[in-house]
Amino acid sequence: STLSSSSAASDVYKRQIMEVETKQPKSKYNLWIWIISIVIPVAVAVLFTVRIPGVERMGFLPPIYATLNALTAVILIISVIQIKKGNRKNHEFLMKTAILLSLLFLLLYIAYHMTSDSTKYGGDGILKYLYYFILITHIMLSITVIPFVLITYVRAITGKFEKHKAIARITFPLWLYVAITGVIVYVMISPYY
Repeated sequence: STLSSSSAASDVYKRQIMEVETKQPKSKYNLWIWIISIVIPVAVAVLFTVRIPGVERMGFLPPIYATLNALTAVILIISVIQIKKGNRKNHEFLMKTAILLSLLFLLLYIAYHMTSDSTKYGGDGILKYLYYFILITHIMLSITVIPFVLITYVRAITGKFEKHKAIARITFPLWLYVAITGVIVYVMISPYY
């Protein structure tokens, strides 16, 4: 009886230690996810108001960052195909590539807007409403998708694959929509640069 109660106490103690150990990294990641998810949109909004003096307009950047969006969309689709085929290493490489392309897009996008005024859409009629609908949903979801991408990534690198799969089902369509609509926005506004 004493042996079984000490064994039960030992089991409880081990479970408590494991809970503490698993909670610490999770809370550390959660803190960083929140910080990054807030800092990126705020930094972009602030940097939109900054103009670099003496630097010529970087009009060559929009087609480059639109291409990065297109590549991201293609990579996201291929990545999902790869994981459905069981190719985890390919999936992991492609997802890291998609994240890097998205970061590069963000840097180029900020650089463009720090050297250039925003371009106004010059179309009218139904295309104007369609453009602004796509643009607004693109902007809103590009902010919303940040924590989803980070949480999905953290769940993968920490080996929580069931939770990773569950949130990836939400992250994938959001991220894909943002990438595709980024290209559509560029195509629609490019005649007015």
